[in-house]
Amino acid sequence: MDLTKEQTQVLDLIEKMSAIELNGLVKAIEEKFGVSAAAMVVAGGAAAGGDAGAAAGSDNVNIELTEAGSQKIAVIKVVKELLGIDLKAAKDLVEAAPKIVKENVKSEEAEAIKAKLTEAGATVSFK
Repeated sequence: MDLTKEQTQVLDLIEKMSAIELNGLVKAIEEKFGVSAAAMVVAGGAAAGGDAGAAAGSDNVNIELTEAGSQKIAVIKVVKELLGIDLKAAKDLVEAAPKIVKENVKSEEAEAIKAKLTEAGATVSFK
């Protein structure tokens, strides 16, 4: 596929973004143009605090992949599935641990995500 100079520049900029930054961009595009990128499920926004803040009744938490563990490939597959991102992006995110995987997530959903990642061998914490 032939891309224009502007399209190539945009792709180069996107390639340098983290998953969190890319999610913010997707949300902005969705709002501005009234479209949906249903495959991208990373929640946007920012919440502060630690595990204590999450346990103290905060409805939303950030999920941090603290360590991939010995089963890194399994963790990469789970991250790919949970975030709806490609394999390379999932691998890059897992290898960058500790790294926020998903932001501003409801506590119930965060527990389910933590369970999946922990089952795959990762260490996860809430921020």
